[in-house]
Parts: sequence; structure tokens; C-alpha cells
Amino acid sequence: MSKRVVRVTHSLSYLLHAVPWRETSLLIQVFSRDYGVVAMVAKGAKRPYSSLRSVLAGFQPLLLSWSGSGEVKTLTRADNAGLRPLSGRALMSAWYMNELLLYLLPREEPHTALFEAYDEALIQLAAGTGTASALRRFEWILLHETGYGLEGGAPDFDDPTLEPDLRRSLRERIDALLAGRPLRTRAVLMALQRL
Repeated sequence: MSKRVVRVTHSLSYLLHAVPWRETSLLIQVFSRDYGVVAMVAKGAKRPYSSLRSVLAGFQPLLLSWSGSGEVKTLTRADNAGLRPLSGRALMSAWYMNELLLYLLPREEPHTALFEAYDEALIQLAAGTGTASALRRFEWILLHETGYGLEGGAPDFDDPTLEPDLRRSLRERIDALLAGRPLRTRAVLMALQRL
């Protein structure tokens, strides 16, 4: 019994993680607005003249095309769809969001509201405004989208007086979900906040 081959074109996505695979390729995980977290192989992406080499960058909106029938798809095309320049704390915050997505989302399950929250958080991080509120909003929506949200309605994420209690309650819930899988970026973010 053969599986149906899926072909996707121009799906708005973000690269979450990439590791070398074989001599010239990468195994990547992306977060797509319409398909959720998808694993794929980017064949030849490590070659010096590959068109994928300059496009596959973290935290940048991408239009990706892929095909395949298994758990790991084959990337067929990648185009840049914008620019989100990040550095310093903003970059570490973005890595933190990527780790949460990779640990807490099942494969190939769309979460449109969460994708929009991720995109908006990256826009705020790139602009250097509202880092804390962007992260709290993202964490809040992530918990609600995965069925582990806090009771009550959404708070005012821009109210600095609510931020410490909100951060504590969200992180407690996230830590319980991670159950022994510590986030590497959490330690770095905490150290940066003390500076």
C-alpha cells in the first residue's frame, strides 16, 4: 500500500532548526503557517553555489515548497519573504521560541494563531520594542493552542506591572510540560536579564 505524495508550494514558513546531513545536505525543521512543524531534507544546501544556502536562515520569513510521502519531506524550493534582523537579547528570545515550538508541537499539525503570534513576536523583537510582552503573548498563545492554557482571558501583555507574575505562571506551566527536558536558551536568557 503506497502513501500519497504530498506537494506543497509557497508555504509561508520559518526555519526552526538545521543539522548537516550527509556531505552536501541539511535536515531541517520548519514551522509552516498551514502545515505546522515539518521535517525535510534540503538536498545540496551546503554546496557553495546552492541557491538554498543563502536563503535558509533562521528567523526570516520564507516561502517554501516541498514534496514527499514520508515523515521527512524533500525541500524543492525556498524563497525569502522578508527580513527580521535580530541580535543580542532579541536573538536569544527567538531561539527560545524555536525551542518551545520544537519541544511542544506535534509534527504536521497546523497552528495558524500560533504562527501569527510567532511572526508578530519576531517583528517586535527585530524592532527592539516590547520584548517581554512579545514573549509573554507568544507563550500564552502556545499554551492555549496546545491545550495547556491558563485559566481566564488573555491579560494585557503590555502592562509592565503584570509581567513578573505572568512570566512566573507561564514558565511554571511550560516547565511542567517539558518534564525534565530543559531548554538550553532559558539559562542564557536568565543570565542576560541579570545584566
